[in-house]
Amino acid sequence: MEWKNILRGIAMGTSDLIPGVSGGTIAVILGIYDRLIEAISGVFSRQWKKHIGFLIPLAIGMGAAILGLSRLIEFLLLEYYAPTQFFFIGLILGIIPLLMFEFKSRATMRPVHIVAMVIGAILVASMAIIKPADTAIITELSTGTALLLFFSGWLGSMAMLLPGISGSFVLLLIGVYPTVISALSNLNVLIIGIVGLGVAVGFIVSSKVIRYLLGNFPGMTFSVILGLVIGSLAVVFPGLPETATMWVLSVVSFVAGFLIVRLLGRFSV
Repeated sequence: MEWKNILRGIAMGTSDLIPGVSGGTIAVILGIYDRLIEAISGVFSRQWKKHIGFLIPLAIGMGAAILGLSRLIEFLLLEYYAPTQFFFIGLILGIIPLLMFEFKSRATMRPVHIVAMVIGAILVASMAIIKPADTAIITELSTGTALLLFFSGWLGSMAMLLPGISGSFVLLLIGVYPTVISALSNLNVLIIGIVGLGVAVGFIVSSKVIRYLLGNFPGMTFSVILGLVIGSLAVVFPGLPETATMWVLSVVSFVAGFLIVRLLGRFSV
């Protein structure tokens, strides 16, 4: 078991609670993105023991963060929305040079890669102008709501694995984000279980696709990933702070986010 993955999981789980921030981005910062994709897609392979040893501590950390920090994230987004978002903007800007270095180690930049990067950035940035669905919190389950939650978890997990695309934001667009956060805060085991099952299925399916693309089209795939990360800045940007206090807190949190990329990098493989 790679127990240091618990710390990595905490970082990824925390980011997945923030609409607009991707756990996949944090995985890239930590230097475990390729291994994460390989491990998830290889759960049912002959090397399953190796992959399980990587994933279980990661899942423990993510679960602990999601269950333990959901109320804190709710509070921060409500009371300190701008500083919280600027922290993640700092993280995202800090990772771009790392992604550029990773790209150069896999391929030579060509015009087609730039086009793919721009398309990826535009696709994610366009989410900033999409109005999230306004849906009441689901408290009673029916067949329809159960299916909605399952497939929402599926789609959300697919987004989680892609740097730059937030699983939480996908849930927000679908309209189930308040339901999921409420279920986590109040430990509604049934709703958590249904969404969790969808997340598990989505992880396995999408990881195989991403692994294939990374293995066969590394340059193009990383171009798109880089574009997704750049485009996510538009989604995360909260607007300019309205008070002097929020300005100070936002600047401090932005710098902290930028610098913490270096700290998180110490846990990389």
